[in-house]
Amino acid sequence: SLGRQLTAAGHALVDSAARADLCVLNSCAVTGEAARQTRQLARQMARANPQSKLIVTGCYATLDGEAVSQLPNVTLVVGNTRKDELASVIAAEAALLEPAALPADDSIPQVDASRTRAFIKVQDGCRNRCSFCVVTLARGEERSRSVTEVVAEVAALHTEGYQEAVLTGVHLGGYGSDLGRSLPELVEALLAETRIPRLRLSSLEPFDLEPGFFDLWPRSGGRLMPHLHLPAQSGSDAVLKRMARRNRAADFERLVEAARERIPGLTVTTDLIVGFPGETEDDFAQTAEFARRMGFAHMHVFPYSARQGTAAARFSGQAPEAERKRRVRALVALDAELGQSVRDAFVGQTRPVLWESLVEAHAHGSVWSGLTDNYLRVEAIAPDGRDLRNTISPVRLTGASGDHLTGTILRSRGSDIR
Repeated sequence: SLGRQLTAAGHALVDSAARADLCVLNSCAVTGEAARQTRQLARQMARANPQSKLIVTGCYATLDGEAVSQLPNVTLVVGNTRKDELASVIAAEAALLEPAALPADDSIPQVDASRTRAFIKVQDGCRNRCSFCVVTLARGEERSRSVTEVVAEVAALHTEGYQEAVLTGVHLGGYGSDLGRSLPELVEALLAETRIPRLRLSSLEPFDLEPGFFDLWPRSGGRLMPHLHLPAQSGSDAVLKRMARRNRAADFERLVEAARERIPGLTVTTDLIVGFPGETEDDFAQTAEFARRMGFAHMHVFPYSARQGTAAARFSGQAPEAERKRRVRALVALDAELGQSVRDAFVGQTRPVLWESLVEAHAHGSVWSGLTDNYLRVEAIAPDGRDLRNTISPVRLTGASGDHLTGTILRSRGSDIR
């Protein structure tokens, strides 16, 4: 969003910190490792371009602004409460955009602004108090944008050429709690009042959803994408209780079953935390078996990270780091197995693919990469060499190779483009 705003204001996005007058680092603090990587990236930017200026925003900047301000090249630290105003802050601080003393040996390579998928932040803050989560401390109370504002933004982005809008939020399922509205109302309005071909929802807490929520998909005319990211966090009820999650494993399973009954071709992805304080070997085995039953298309696996200010940081039974890493490796291996099974299950089907990038060009045609409606990566050849970027094509899925599917692009009538 910031990139779009700065481009509209006449600035150019470039491909590296070495070529930038100004760098903006949107920091994360969800784990100790994320905070460490934020510090590391800030230092890398400073080494790449000592003359540039650096703004750091996001959760780590909010929780530990004093430490962030001491990082090299940091000119400004902007907490989450002002993050949405960054474009205005930059415009008001003329010194931020004084040209740096950059090498003048060649032209500055600009980033080709992709107009494929736009991420629309519709909500911020979270009212949940999961015992492991520091994000609620960094983001504050729930705040939602109005339906009218979101509809206008999505319509404008479609006019600019975007083919897909992804609705995001810290607690997306809680959209509208402060406005007397709801996420289903927002989705219905976007389907009725915009013509964007693809609408996708980002992460949704399973305890926010009722089975009737999934009736939105059959009514969407294929525009609401059949993919759900539902953070499970664990498959052990004992661990879920200590996490202060508002559901149990069986609740999650019933919800996914209801979703799959209503949404043909649905894929489900998730987040899992391993090594949570008190997690026994049996708890971990329950999580692995739960993942198998769910048949997740992909799992984001995190080792538990104690975050100051959270309840779980004070819990007894903190697992040794080596054990946390072992459990991560085990679930990552399971993720590869489950992901392959899901991809194999779709071989032979025809799915619409939104093409994002050129992988390679050779004598037999150009190889393009894109995403199916249900969020599976696909590569296929455009034998006539045409530019597929930001177009949607029906693709017959012919095989699975590594972490992606391969396919044959069809004409709209279903015939092979060859």
